Amino acid sequence: FLQTRCAEHMATMEQETDPITLTRQILADQRQFPESQGDLTLVLQSVQLACKVISQAIRRAGIQQLYGLAGNVNVQGEDVKKLDVLSNKVFINSMKFCERISAMASEEEPEPIFVKEHPRSKYVVAFDPLDGSSNIDANISVGTIFAIYHNAKDGTPATEDLLQPGSKIVAAGYCLYGSSTVLVLSTGCGVKGYTLDPTLGEFILTHPEIVIPKKGKIYSINEGNSSLWSDEVRQYVHNCKYPKEGLPKSLRYVGSMVADVHRTLLYGGIFLYPADKKSPKGKLRLLYECNPMAFVVEQAGGRATTGTEKILDIVPQQIHERRPIILGSADDVEELLAMLAK
Repeated sequence: FLQTRCAEHMATMEQETDPITLTRQILADQRQFPESQGDLTLVLQSVQLACKVISQAIRRAGIQQLYGLAGNVNVQGEDVKKLDVLSNKVFINSMKFCERISAMASEEEPEPIFVKEHPRSKYVVAFDPLDGSSNIDANISVGTIFAIYHNAKDGTPATEDLLQPGSKIVAAGYCLYGSSTVLVLSTGCGVKGYTLDPTLGEFILTHPEIVIPKKGKIYSINEGNSSLWSDEVRQYVHNCKYPKEGLPKSLRYVGSMVADVHRTLLYGGIFLYPADKKSPKGKLRLLYECNPMAFVVEQAGGRATTGTEKILDIVPQQIHERRPIILGSADDVEELLAMLAK
């Protein structure tokens, strides 16, 4: 017992005296590519700065009177919260400042944002600055989702630079603002998670290798829409509750995609926002919700699909395009796909 406690104490001391921060990890990854000029490093630094600022604003939202509606509606037809406006401005300004972004697509902006050209503007970024913001007044977890791509072509940036399939993503992830602030990131070599240490103001590596379980015990879907589902989805959910063998799956649904996907990533299971009679083309946005989450989940060993095709294979036609999404543990997703194929 004493040896175990001593080993745990030494491990804690080592973590405290030699913490691996997100910045340190990004620089270490950069050194693996001698030809790298550090452009992606600057972009990721700007992403983490924006997440820190948004996290702090959420922590102080009640005190600074940032709860409630801003009094306008976004391009999606959704009521905009004050924190939506702040988060959007923070992310845009942070991306502009790094001078490596040529174009942006935001959930809160009706049109793409083109940044003043810089000789080294190699990337475009698509983002949802505050996913799940309808929950913010109830102090429920929300998050930021982002995906970074290379410019599709040289020259003046255009909308086409943003309309790339998820398979072209260079880096993607999300930041969850909950009981702690956690940034989950993939640059195409697996998935890592970093927790914001408020005493240091730094994201510390806490999840060195996130691998989604092959099969999970949880399903996540808005059952309030059950009357609108297809027969196959309804049957799948019924099987989750009343399996022929074994224990039923547990339902967990927050209504904030970042929170629901983060739990699915860590615990396994399946997250669904399928097409239905009300939204036959799907509800979630492909460019800055489905693609980044699909990229992260697949990098962690899971699967992501619309039910008929891989999310990452779809070429977007417009920046606010919507799609159905099914993602999570490989075996759970495969089980549903088999039912949909019948």
